[in-house]
Amino acid sequence: MNKQTNSALIIDGEVAPGFEPVRQLYEHNMRTLTEANTQLCVYVDGKMVVDLWGSAVGDDAFSPDSLAGVFSSSKSFESIALAWLLDRGLIGYDHRITEYWPEFGGAGKENTTVADLMRHEAGLAAFNVAIDPADLLAENIKQNSVGAIIENHPQRYRKGTGKRREYHAVTRGWIANEIFRRVDPEGRTIGEFIRQELANPLGAGVILGVREDELGRIAPLSVPSLFGNLMESLKPRGLGRRLEWNFFDFCRVVGEQFSTALDNSVGMNPPMIEGLTLSNIEFFADPLITRGESPSVNVQCSARGLAIVSAMLANHGQWQGQQILSEKAWQAMHADPIRANMPFMSTFTQGGIAQFHQTTAESPRMERRMHEGREGFYGWFGAGGSIFQWHPEYNIGFGYVPTSLFLVDGMNERGKAYQAEVVKCVEAAMS
Repeated sequence: MNKQTNSALIIDGEVAPGFEPVRQLYEHNMRTLTEANTQLCVYVDGKMVVDLWGSAVGDDAFSPDSLAGVFSSSKSFESIALAWLLDRGLIGYDHRITEYWPEFGGAGKENTTVADLMRHEAGLAAFNVAIDPADLLAENIKQNSVGAIIENHPQRYRKGTGKRREYHAVTRGWIANEIFRRVDPEGRTIGEFIRQELANPLGAGVILGVREDELGRIAPLSVPSLFGNLMESLKPRGLGRRLEWNFFDFCRVVGEQFSTALDNSVGMNPPMIEGLTLSNIEFFADPLITRGESPSVNVQCSARGLAIVSAMLANHGQWQGQQILSEKAWQAMHADPIRANMPFMSTFTQGGIAQFHQTTAESPRMERRMHEGREGFYGWFGAGGSIFQWHPEYNIGFGYVPTSLFLVDGMNERGKAYQAEVVKCVEAAMS
């Protein structure tokens, strides 16, 4: 271990030879950005090369095995779960969901395929009722508490031609969970699958559906205020600005996100879950929410856990002698990437994972912000900063978990900086 402390700042962990620049960047960011607690873990060729954690607020209870909510980074777990079913010949991406769940076809949804859902093209980006948090407990999901709402729910798409894709921020996981539990031979939920088929055999800190005795492992989250970030962006970098963006950058990013929010079908729908508001991040720390299963948004993870699972995926489904996914299933999950407007341009495979690729000067600004610096990676990221991605060509498994959530950083650029630095180190070792 190589622990550093300076007043409230605590930084601990190790990096392998050749990855010192990653530690230098990590230390710089922990000192200069508006951080609380963070974890960064990276595997290359099955070996841990970065394992760092720290606290800018003197939280000595925060450890590399602490768990935190990673929001939409969770989505890749539902992709893994459905790929696991495909591996056993139980589903097909191009098959209609009604083949596995006949009642899903109510209100004209009978032609929707599994791939439509996983690419965010199912026309179910929001529901017309709020879900009761108690209905998200595994025992109630198995009583069809959520499924009954979905079965006769109508589809709705963004207005205009070519606008089938719309971010199913929360609903994709609920629908995928209903498919999974109906098809899985043991009738398990995705949370039970994660625990039994990923967390336990891989020794990974990833949990969907936290048990009472696990609640103490979860680190609290915080959100710097929008006004506070705005005021911080007015400072010159030389006077200690704790944001990467200046005022003009900040306003442009907020404006981009506001303009994309106008182009959606969600409209005046009720909140996804009863009691949820945009300003109430503490809502996700409620034990009832944490114990429930919203696979798209509430997997609790450590960066070590994310890195282990992503290292398995970077290595085509194999991990230390264990085959979690066959080569056939891995290829299917990563196959047929399609670029479409969501309303920002995105590329998703039939298995529901984003592919990050080269862009050009002519590419839309938001698409460039999303892809530049993480080309070659697959996976997704979560609101406020977390990243769960893998790079098959370089065999990189990457996990980043912050507890201070930059909600205006829609493309998770502070974590992307670590990805870019890791790639530089790998390429330097290869040259």
